[in-house]
Amino acid sequence: MIIVGSQELTAELCDETRFCRALHPPLAELRMIGKDSLFTAENKETNWGKAHRLLAPAFGPLGLRSMFSKMIDVVDQMLVRWERFGSDSEIDVADNMTRLALDTTALCAFDHRFNSFYQNERHPFVTAMERALKEVSSRARFPPAKLMFLRDRRFKAHTQTLRALADDLIDKRRLDPRLGERSNLLDIMLTTKDKETGKMLSRENIGYQLITFLIAGHETTSGLLSFATWLLLKNPEELASLQAHVDDALGGEAPTAQDLGKLDYVERVLMETLRLWPTAPGFGVHPVENTTLAGRYRLTPNDILLILLPMLHRDPKVWDEPDVFRPARFDPDNAKDVFQHAWKPFGNGQRACLGRGFAMQEAVLAMAMMLQRFDIAGRQ
Repeated sequence: MIIVGSQELTAELCDETRFCRALHPPLAELRMIGKDSLFTAENKETNWGKAHRLLAPAFGPLGLRSMFSKMIDVVDQMLVRWERFGSDSEIDVADNMTRLALDTTALCAFDHRFNSFYQNERHPFVTAMERALKEVSSRARFPPAKLMFLRDRRFKAHTQTLRALADDLIDKRRLDPRLGERSNLLDIMLTTKDKETGKMLSRENIGYQLITFLIAGHETTSGLLSFATWLLLKNPEELASLQAHVDDALGGEAPTAQDLGKLDYVERVLMETLRLWPTAPGFGVHPVENTTLAGRYRLTPNDILLILLPMLHRDPKVWDEPDVFRPARFDPDNAKDVFQHAWKPFGNGQRACLGRGFAMQEAVLAMAMMLQRFDIAGRQ
């Protein structure tokens, strides 16, 4: 594996006529959980193309607009809970953002309520997911011969917990007399044929897609919101400016879909957070055929190049004072073409994150509503 961290090389590696998505070791191990779902499928696997064509419209402007009220619903649950704790209470931001993102993904994508804010303990899915992902990360560093019987049993139990939830959601929806009337992801997968192949996704693959959406849809967004909160607390001038911006954009009213365009400063804060601490910290590519990178590095299709985003996003040739938190970098007048291939938190090209718009809309609403209703301060 070859680690890449410069904008110059990344720009060349993002040429999809020469390089395609590769499953670097942790992602290859993740196939034990997600198989040929959108995130872990190889480009050549037919289920990736079918799922992408079926689900891409659901993440378009109209699809995101239909999810707006559900996102507001879940954020409001979290903030009402905070209000009832009282002004002197400490909030575990990472835990609450994990609950928020899990509930939002489940409600918007599957019309299912986990009701995490009404429970003291985390949902078993979250515990199983965290332990399974930790195991996947460890396995990527192990030698090929793996004699780990106890670890294998534990890992299998975690993956069975994930699969059991997916199967339960599918079974309940199949028995629902309103199946097909909703426009959410689960209804689409269970009732719609791919126009190109004329085939539907198999029940098994739908289960893997559900697991992938729940993992990818909540783990990354919760991290984004947690890091953004931490960075704002470390930069009180930015926090004060952002809070004033939110007050000016929303006043005392609940946000509407029309307000999203007014919350551009919130989006810039989130983009700068993703620059410094991208919650999906890298993606891999490999050459389509033998080639030379930057006229110097000979590569074969067997080589995996991992674009490491915390390095790319701090390339001093692109970013002035790269370690400084400065949301103004993403002002429209500043961004333009200068950051091309230097900011890649959602991946690249046809394998870029399908849920980018979903994640950003959810995060903008959560951050804006939090600052509209609370003055926040870090532990002294």
